[in-house]
Amino acid sequence: MTAKTVIGIVLIIIGILSLGYQGFSYTTHKKVVDIGSIQATKTEHKTVPLPPIIGILALAGGVVVLVAGRHDT
Repeated sequence: MTAKTVIGIVLIIIGILSLGYQGFSYTTHKKVVDIGSIQATKTEHKTVPLPPIIGILALAGGVVVLVAGRHDT
């Protein structure tokens, strides 16, 4: 396998995953109150959306790189 083939496959996988999940989420913990031995924390769930165009571009780019890699050999 050449480097172009591997890069093309990776881009295709990233594009499919991006279209399937359409974003990722994470959790943060913030300290709200800290008075001596008493502490209160707040858990926040945040979501980062991924526009579908990113998945489409990665998928199309992977196909282009994969096809270009086959024509070089």
